[in-house]
Amino acid sequence: MPDHINTFSFEERIAYLREYGSHCMSFSALQPGIHYFDMPGKGYIAYAEKWGIRGVLSDPVCDAEDRESLIGAFIKGGGRTGFAQVSEPVAELLHEKFGLYATQFGVESIIDLKNWDLKGKKKQVLRTSLNQAVKSGITIRENYQEHRYNELSREWVKTRKVRNREIRFLIRPMNMDYQEGTRKFFAYRGDELIGFIFFDPVYSHNRVISYVPNISRFSQSFRQGIFYTIMLQAMETFREEGVEQIHLGLSPFVVGDRDRHYESKITKKLIRSLYHYGNSIYSFKGIYFTKSRFRGKDYPTFCSHRRNVPLREIITLFKISNLL
Repeated sequence: MPDHINTFSFEERIAYLREYGSHCMSFSALQPGIHYFDMPGKGYIAYAEKWGIRGVLSDPVCDAEDRESLIGAFIKGGGRTGFAQVSEPVAELLHEKFGLYATQFGVESIIDLKNWDLKGKKKQVLRTSLNQAVKSGITIRENYQEHRYNELSREWVKTRKVRNREIRFLIRPMNMDYQEGTRKFFAYRGDELIGFIFFDPVYSHNRVISYVPNISRFSQSFRQGIFYTIMLQAMETFREEGVEQIHLGLSPFVVGDRDRHYESKITKKLIRSLYHYGNSIYSFKGIYFTKSRFRGKDYPTFCSHRRNVPLREIITLFKISNLL
């Protein structure tokens, strides 16, 4: 087992990422504090470890045909393990082949850029935000010479429910050593920086197929939907470049009424309760509301666990993510 931990060179890891990094969190798994279970010729699994529990982040970075053998080698002889934010095919594999529960953890929204437009009643808030920005003289630029975003971020953090620490794991840190392929869009009112969104690449077969807005910050001096305005400019830029999709990322704890046979009913009930009553910890409802305005397609995302009630795993995940 130890022979497979963190054995790839950084160049090898990036090569696997560009070939198989089609999950919206594949790039985020390059953040500090992550370990990797590496199998030459197949790919890797990204995970964090705390209190003797391994928390896997997202789908394995490998060909779909190699998932079973890679996951099997990772689980074999290892300690207590849970999987966070995995796709439905991986969740089903974890249940059918390895006997794990697979419980919906939220939804991942994806926009088909080729067929997306601003029409329709449901997108009125996007059009209104764009019009307000134009009237206010707001401009959006992709700018790699801008260095004031750390100061803006510090002011933004003071307005959050979790103010004294940066959330990680499920959200990557804003400043990472490796940022090749990321895109940075900034909003200005005159020379004043009032907001920004950083996008991470999503890969398949060595080309960018999508971007995901993983980091966003905004000034309290202009709050009229600046996220929407930056997103619309970035989406149009990506579409002109031939990018196929935009992944909007995870909306945590948003789950449907349908219960699958491989889900833990108790855990699902807990997740529903966290969505309805846990907004003092994190703005679960606000995140989903914002993303739903784009009218993308929602895909369920799952957590997989050995026990019916994985309380220790959930607490560990919250701790790893700095939510506790």
